[in-house]
Amino acid sequence: MSGIQNWVAIVTGASSGIGRADARRFAEEGARVVAADVDADGGSGTVEAIRDAGGEATFVETAVDRYGGLDFAFNNAGIEGHNDSLADQADDNWERVIDINLKGVFLGLRAEIPAMLDDGGGVIVNTSSIAGVVGFQGVSPYVASKHGVIGLTKAAALEYGREGVRVNAIWPGVIETPMVDRAAAANPEMIEAVSEATPMGRVGDPEEIGDAALWLCSDDASFVTGETLVIDGGYVSQ
Repeated sequence: MSGIQNWVAIVTGASSGIGRADARRFAEEGARVVAADVDADGGSGTVEAIRDAGGEATFVETAVDRYGGLDFAFNNAGIEGHNDSLADQADDNWERVIDINLKGVFLGLRAEIPAMLDDGGGVIVNTSSIAGVVGFQGVSPYVASKHGVIGLTKAAALEYGREGVRVNAIWPGVIETPMVDRAAAANPEMIEAVSEATPMGRVGDPEEIGDAALWLCSDDASFVTGETLVIDGGYVSQ
């Protein structure tokens, strides 16, 4: 993978799932990784795993202070919220989901872009979801937030493309993560049903999302910006 070695990457939501997988992939390709998460134990575990594998990573210190700049950012942190019909959605659930999934990406972009401009450019990948392109019942705040991430991605790409900052998004399908594990615990038949509904006949692995995000950050995707990459086993093609 070209254009990754010795550069600085920040990954939010890095304590588990897609974020942990991507942080490890960046480190495997030679990037210096800043793992960010409200889960300090999980984030520290990610850093320890990277270091044990011979990579370089740190937790919670800012990329600029620690490494002198920022080259890549993967805005991945997100939550699913409570499952309720729209008319029954509580204000606090709506606000928490929007704050983390959408405002969190906005705040990340607002901090990351100036740091990248100071350093001559960079690449940002935002995590949306197949819920950013189709609707799902019972999770209206999540669906709204993930649709919003797509809009933010396109706006940022248009504003900063001429200044050397590329901004893209990924749409993961159902991926084997703690978020999906929680849903499966509440509905044990869910994984089987989702696998049956997916043309490839299975759910995805976090590493498959990490590989896609890494590619978008690499020089191999140097003419790609403002785009969304669907990684869902064909689910939304139906």
